[in-house]
Amino acid sequence: MLFNSFNFWIIFPFIFVIYWIIPIKYTSAKRWFLILASYLLYMNFNPAYALILLGITIVTYVAALYLESTFASANIKKRKIIVWTGVVLAALPLLVFKYYNFINDSIFSAMEVIGIKFNLPGLNWAVPVGISFFTFQALGYMLDVYFHKIRAERSFSDYLLFCSFFPQTASGPISKASELLPQIKSPSQFNYGKAREGLQILLWGMFLKVVFADRLGLYVDTVYDNVEYYSGVTCLVASIFYSFQIYGDFAGYSLMAIGIGKLIGFDLVNNFNHPYLATSITDFWRRWHISLTRWLTSYIYIPLGGSHCRKIRQYWNIMVTFLVSGIWHGANWTFIVWGLIHGALQVIEKILGFDPKGKYGHWGSQNTMVKAIRIGVTFGLVTLAWIFFRSQSIDTAILVIKKILTNSAGVWQPISFASIVIGMFMMVVGREVIEEFFQGHFSLLNNRFSIVRWCSYLFLLAFIILYGVLDSTQFIYVSF
Repeated sequence: MLFNSFNFWIIFPFIFVIYWIIPIKYTSAKRWFLILASYLLYMNFNPAYALILLGITIVTYVAALYLESTFASANIKKRKIIVWTGVVLAALPLLVFKYYNFINDSIFSAMEVIGIKFNLPGLNWAVPVGISFFTFQALGYMLDVYFHKIRAERSFSDYLLFCSFFPQTASGPISKASELLPQIKSPSQFNYGKAREGLQILLWGMFLKVVFADRLGLYVDTVYDNVEYYSGVTCLVASIFYSFQIYGDFAGYSLMAIGIGKLIGFDLVNNFNHPYLATSITDFWRRWHISLTRWLTSYIYIPLGGSHCRKIRQYWNIMVTFLVSGIWHGANWTFIVWGLIHGALQVIEKILGFDPKGKYGHWGSQNTMVKAIRIGVTFGLVTLAWIFFRSQSIDTAILVIKKILTNSAGVWQPISFASIVIGMFMMVVGREVIEEFFQGHFSLLNNRFSIVRWCSYLFLLAFIILYGVLDSTQFIYVSF
């Protein structure tokens, strides 16, 4: 069930009250209540999806126990067989539901080029909501056991909640077992300060989603669904808007998940850290979808050799990692191209010594002008890559870029809600800049004066009610 739906906000208060009514000494009862709530909420999308979630949970739980039993074993081959069996079985639903048709169509197109017509029947099944997220979270746990980072979890109920915890099932963030399992095992007492912080985060996340992202989405969808009818300048504006739309959408969801988690006493990993103020593509990926970047680094990049190898091999490792990132995001060549663009840009940065180990290197200091230029260039490159991410096909993406470069003098399709857009941008960009460069000293939602806090709350609520797209619009990353 989506966080921006009326049904969720009718149900969640009951979850909140019942969870905190259960005494802290009945840890098992609190845990099973959250498991029941998580599965019922997830079944709201489609009851059959819950079987897939449960199946992946069981496979990785059992595989981790077998790996635990071979901790002291010298039989490396046996451990590899166990872990690869677990990976294949856990990832199989993801491969079938999300990539079967893509692989089938790609093979058919390739065979058709050489005059051979061969095609397997396609699948019309809908992709289970959040399957990429909970599959990666479960695989991360199993691989942590395999790499001796953690011990296997004995309690099946604890692990069941770890994989199905409702604030993060649909679109993350992707938690590590070492972060979430201890909180599941030792639930905290109700904390008013944490609950208030959760509500503040939740309110800002709701604004980012239903007002900022969804309002921009109305313009973006109109242009990108009919690219051939719009000028280059309109395509450029729509592309810039999409950069902010996808940020508001996904960051909004992540903040709502974090806020809801805090309301029931859990701390989830922060997924965003002002990504559009990054000074390089490398820096961007330290700030954007942090939990996925961490997962790819831990289980793809480092096992391939990471940066502790020859330069050419390091560049290869980067490209493979971002190829996986592109594939993870969707079964379309546009996502693959998007991932490869980010990989290639990072390789170029490494070759030029542009951003070694997060520092400025010999390409500049922290001079304000230099930093502003770097932020602008990075945002431009990220926006260019988003064109492929948003487009339905590579041909459409190329058409958008071609129009921007060759038809920039065309007529601009105006925005019917321009004043709202200006207000939204001032609020969002202003908050990002203040938090990044002033460490939140001018915070409104957390202001020490209650009158300022409450005025901010009421202002955001009014914006959400008056200008929010309150139609349960699906989050972009739910489809991944």
